Amino acid sequence: MLGGGIVGCSIAFGLARAGLAVTVLDEGDVAFRTSRGSFGLIWTQSKGVGCPDYHFLSRRSADAWQELADELSMRSGVDTGFRRPGGVSLYTDEPELERRIALCGQLAAEAGDLGFDYQVLRRPELDALVPGLGPRVIAGVYTRYDGDANPLALMRALNGSMQAMGVRYVPQAKAVFKSAAPNAFAVSAGGDEYRAPKVVLAAGVANKALATQVGMNVPVRPQRGQIIITERARQFLSLPTWIIRQMSEGGFLIGDSKEEVGFDERTSAAVLQDIARRAVLSFPFLASLRIVRTWGALRVMSPDGLPIYDQSERCPGAFVVTCHSGVTLTATHAYHVAPAIARGALVGLDSFSTRRFDVQTVA
Repeated sequence: MLGGGIVGCSIAFGLARAGLAVTVLDEGDVAFRTSRGSFGLIWTQSKGVGCPDYHFLSRRSADAWQELADELSMRSGVDTGFRRPGGVSLYTDEPELERRIALCGQLAAEAGDLGFDYQVLRRPELDALVPGLGPRVIAGVYTRYDGDANPLALMRALNGSMQAMGVRYVPQAKAVFKSAAPNAFAVSAGGDEYRAPKVVLAAGVANKALATQVGMNVPVRPQRGQIIITERARQFLSLPTWIIRQMSEGGFLIGDSKEEVGFDERTSAAVLQDIARRAVLSFPFLASLRIVRTWGALRVMSPDGLPIYDQSERCPGAFVVTCHSGVTLTATHAYHVAPAIARGALVGLDSFSTRRFDVQTVA
């Protein structure tokens, strides 16, 4: 396993559950680690428009999250902070609200037998669900499938659980392929060499370069997101919103910037000001809270925004797992993708193959 963030550890955990001997090579916190900048949402209400398989993948993961949280707690003793009260997106203008309603309507039409329920809540019905809203908020869209977790606690729980199950975790180990052939891989990391019949690339934005060495095209790019965290306040926000959520210790996480700035993880005053301005429009009381920390991190984005799950045709036994929704998809990775890798075939995941990026010649 190359990569020890939330995605890599969730796959390693699942492989260990399937009975495989697993070594995780983790470059460490010097890497562009998406996990440390995660907002922690388990979110389905905007996932899969135009790609029902992605919506199904996200919903299946959200449905399995309670089972995962319980198992991780049992194995590691760490509470992930998981809750699933549903989630709400808030809107301050009608055009934006209408776009969300249209999106949810399309999801419902494409969901088939799975179904997709959503509620458009106007005020004061919305006020009964979400206290403290400002006068600019006109409505919200609520779905019962969503929730959140503490991403740092999730990282600890996954790492602790997989090691308790016998996974070898090697930090400060940047991996370089020494050789790659069908079901025979040699990797150098941290001054040692590792050999295995299977290798999983779960190294985030580093997957693009690593994948070329096993004959795969994985065209991922970094996308920066910035986050604000406030001082602790009295608990009152009992469900997450798309850009604001209150953590169990009382602080508020505020975010949702999307910036194409390459590998620049730094924060910027202009973006943080815009994030804060939009947050205060929704919840005016936030203006009275002190900001205690801001940070930026890089998401892993594919050209179409969908996950990538594939096995190399040139070097069978080499798999890639890449997505930008690692927290939402943690349960799917552990309970479905990892067992498929253990069996040697990603059955049912054809929609997420790298083949969709092949250039087609039109006569």
